[in-house]
Amino acid sequence: MKILIKNGRVIDPGSNRDEIADVALAAGRVVAIGGTPEGFNASRVIDASGCIVAPGLVDLAVRLREPGHEHEGMLESEMAAAVAGGVTSLVCPPDTDPVLDEPGLVEMLKMRAEKLHQARVFPLGALTRGLAGEVLTEMAELTEAGCVGFSQAETGLANTQVMMRAMQYAATYGYAVWLRPQELYLGKGVAASGPLATRLGLSGVPVAAETIAVHTLLELMKATGARVHLCRISSAAGLELVRRGKDLGLPVTCDVSINSLHLTDQDIGYFDSRMRLSPPLRQQRDRDALREGLADGTVDALVSDHTPVDEDAKTLPFAEAEPGATGLELLLSMALKWGQESGVGLTRALAVLTSEPANVLGAALGTLQASCGRLVEGGVADLCVFDPAEHWTVEPGALRSQGKHTPFSGYELPGRVRCTIAAGQVAWDSGAAR
Repeated sequence: MKILIKNGRVIDPGSNRDEIADVALAAGRVVAIGGTPEGFNASRVIDASGCIVAPGLVDLAVRLREPGHEHEGMLESEMAAAVAGGVTSLVCPPDTDPVLDEPGLVEMLKMRAEKLHQARVFPLGALTRGLAGEVLTEMAELTEAGCVGFSQAETGLANTQVMMRAMQYAATYGYAVWLRPQELYLGKGVAASGPLATRLGLSGVPVAAETIAVHTLLELMKATGARVHLCRISSAAGLELVRRGKDLGLPVTCDVSINSLHLTDQDIGYFDSRMRLSPPLRQQRDRDALREGLADGTVDALVSDHTPVDEDAKTLPFAEAEPGATGLELLLSMALKWGQESGVGLTRALAVLTSEPANVLGAALGTLQASCGRLVEGGVADLCVFDPAEHWTVEPGALRSQGKHTPFSGYELPGRVRCTIAAGQVAWDSGAAR
């Protein structure tokens, strides 16, 4: 299909492009930005007047729930949610059932996703077999099957000797290790330690649970040379350690979730289980530090931390409710909201959703490295067309994800996706992009 997107404001943070231009697409590639090639006869023309034409979003934290948790999310529903939110590339953790610790399971997931012709799926392989923290997986075989890194997902790894060996193995072959920094035993609470958790009688997770883990990982990085991505940093103290690690030249990157960027523990209110999240919501000083860290580049990417949870698991007393919230369809709007409130502007708000997370993936993208998260002539045609001026109200029942629980229910948010193009095909059309 040949597509011509006309009259849009083309913004690509990766190449510092910001101009009113037409974009021509053919055979899954960007043919031209600016002028239409001679003899180019579009089979579809999209009028993007008043809209932003940006690279497709790259989300580094998306649970698709398949295989094993289909009652909470099907691949079809979650991929539909992705493209409805402008996301064309996503990274999924290995904590499916069975765990992604065998090449065949990874290949099956990728094949199922490719058949849907929507977003690209980049799986993380399990760092240890069954995520049990004892025996390392065959990382080379999993990489050949399509894994872009290795993770323990939400399962902590108490044995630092196993962790060191895993990082030595990863460093030898240039693989990245993706870990959520949380000390196994201190991290067993359900809310952030502080006055609110004490008042509500909820078991607390101290900031030390994060800082101890970050300290340990940074020391192991020094010893092994491994590249580590820290998933969903949640505290000011943890962020400061990351900043120091970067200043030392360590190959460390990190991301923050839309939940930690916009909410605090005060939003738990009177045991609102929609706020039962992992990592737990922390105090305002932590949220403010995360917002500043995202603005100054210490935090590399903003993620949805999309975790669909079914009704039975969420409508329980706070401490018993399953942590998680749907977020794919909110990611763009939450980034725009942060950009407006913090004053960093539209380009930076888009950078943390496009070029910056693509840089985290780096060489693991293979042939897509030059164009994923970017808009470049000859590059892959993954685009998001959205209206920055339109505001919409979050109505859980209207979300395409099978998971309907979100802490942002009822929020009025800026930015509405009009059209998402994945690999040159229109994967989502709101009906307003013509």
